[in-house]
Amino acid sequence: MTNSKTADREAISPGLYLVSTPIGNLADMTFRAVEVLNSVDLIAAEDTRHSQALLSHYAIKTPCISFHDHNEDAVTPRLLKNLQHGHSIAVISDAGTPLIRDPGYQLVRHARNLAIGVYPVPGCCAAIAALSASGLPTDRFVFAGYPPRAQSARQGFLQTLVDEPGTVILYESSHRIRNCLSDLMAVFPPSRTVVVARELTKRHESIRALVVSELSSFFLGHDYADKGEFVIILQGKVAQQDERLDAQTLETLQLLLAECSLKTAVQLTVKLSGARKKLVYQTALDFQKQI
Repeated sequence: MTNSKTADREAISPGLYLVSTPIGNLADMTFRAVEVLNSVDLIAAEDTRHSQALLSHYAIKTPCISFHDHNEDAVTPRLLKNLQHGHSIAVISDAGTPLIRDPGYQLVRHARNLAIGVYPVPGCCAAIAALSASGLPTDRFVFAGYPPRAQSARQGFLQTLVDEPGTVILYESSHRIRNCLSDLMAVFPPSRTVVVARELTKRHESIRALVVSELSSFFLGHDYADKGEFVIILQGKVAQQDERLDAQTLETLQLLLAECSLKTAVQLTVKLSGARKKLVYQTALDFQKQI
């Protein structure tokens, strides 16, 4: 690889450039992304065949090599060697921001350890695009990537997210979206809000907000789930308000505590009032501490 530039390419600082690309609509490419891809010495693309349509659209003729999950270990040393020799390299994924469920983490980590400049070139990200349009809280969120393929592992994975207070973002493919939603219904409370975004920025873009109990009727028997890439946005667990027993239930509990064991008093209070057992039990403990 040479470090020479053709006359129509601007000079660029040596280093590693993480270039975001459109997630569907080619018009979402940024001016800076085009400039960087035109100017670097080499583009490391997740799939060179897939990326060629984008590069051709913007008349980008920079040499490309494949850089994906299956060859990352072999290609990373070569890219690092070129970077150490003062070259400039851009990493692009098939769509969106590199390293978001795509290869490149090891390359970035080693580059930084070698004091090689690493430069983000921001742009599209399906997770953030879906979150921003979901109507769910954005002040705290967790990106959990793709759920496992096997049902038992997937349900276990989803179970770890049920009590997450922040909004949860998942990716899923059309091949597994129905199975994923079925497992989600088995694990998450039926009243929890879920937003399913499909084909973001493309012709058939759709963003649907439902509660978990509605997923079966809409998605599982509907051709909506047959095509496209999906982002699933899950409402985080809503913190319980400062819930208290009403005066009558509290009086009943106090009378029973004076005559019964804590366990019996809680059981009888729950049976008589219909109040939540956990709340009654905690109230009983608090009452006993005050005696």
